[in-house]
Amino acid sequence: MITYEQSGVNIKEGYRAVSYYKEYAENTFIPGVINNIGSFAGMFELKGYKNPVLVSGTDGVGTKLDIAFRMRKYDTVGIDCVAMCVNDILCHGAAPLFFLDYIACGKLDANVAAEIVKGVSKGCIEAGCALIGGETAEMPGFYRDGEYDIAGFAVGVVEKDKIIDGRNIKDGDVLIGIESSGIHSNGYSLVRKLITDLEMDFNGQKIGEVLLTPTKIYVKNVLKLLKNFEIKGMAHITGGGFIENIPRMFKDDFTAVIEKSRIKVHDIFKYIMSLGVDEMHMYNTFNMGVGFVLCVDKRYEEDIIAYLKKMGENAYTIGHVESGGGRICLK
Repeated sequence: MITYEQSGVNIKEGYRAVSYYKEYAENTFIPGVINNIGSFAGMFELKGYKNPVLVSGTDGVGTKLDIAFRMRKYDTVGIDCVAMCVNDILCHGAAPLFFLDYIACGKLDANVAAEIVKGVSKGCIEAGCALIGGETAEMPGFYRDGEYDIAGFAVGVVEKDKIIDGRNIKDGDVLIGIESSGIHSNGYSLVRKLITDLEMDFNGQKIGEVLLTPTKIYVKNVLKLLKNFEIKGMAHITGGGFIENIPRMFKDDFTAVIEKSRIKVHDIFKYIMSLGVDEMHMYNTFNMGVGFVLCVDKRYEEDIIAYLKKMGENAYTIGHVESGGGRICLK
């Protein structure tokens, strides 16, 4: 008799992995969660909103995972997965409610999978949302042993009249950047081509450890900011860097004028550029040290920066908005 386990799928290891997941998921539960991990679907009760709009986003970690495999460090990429999703929905003013993940591998190791979900749990706690479900798929022969993929999606909520969609942006508005924690989770196909020795020293750390620095989650501080100031537009600087992402906040015909001299470029980006990457290509690929951008009325510029700094964010003006033109101008 041929069994499923003989084909390469270890059901018992899957059960063991889920038993680990439950504890990490329960640590994230917030009011609204009405069932536990193990049901066919996650459930969340929505209360306290007059005219709620659900906002969703999905993403993965990309080839940053290859760095994690090679460094044998799996507990941070889950944070990245959450961050990439919740920071996106935050751009429309949405508070994340819940998150679900999807993990795929060739041969399941419950301990490794648990480390990944541990990171997902930590990311959810940082974002103030609940991990209410997910899927672990063991696919022998499809992924190489020891390799995993992870993706997820977040659902958040915002009052309809509080949606941020760029409709109020006008000529002369100011662009404020909030510092990133590092490369975050995009551009790693290029990074891996340029940096092959992960044990190399970089500012007192193994460069592989620097490359695994988790993506910063901006949710809690930006949501506090939204309660105190009018924010007209927001952009999460992910794949496509400044050039693709900042114009996404505009509803009408505007240009984001970015002053490169104001950008506090992180050392890791300076190093990557020293390996032969053109500066414009850098700004079209990486966050360069700015992971999140706000568009605000110039009258509130200093107050908003001061408020963010009071919450521990390194924030500063990086440019302004002009009517018409080519969507973005780096000067």
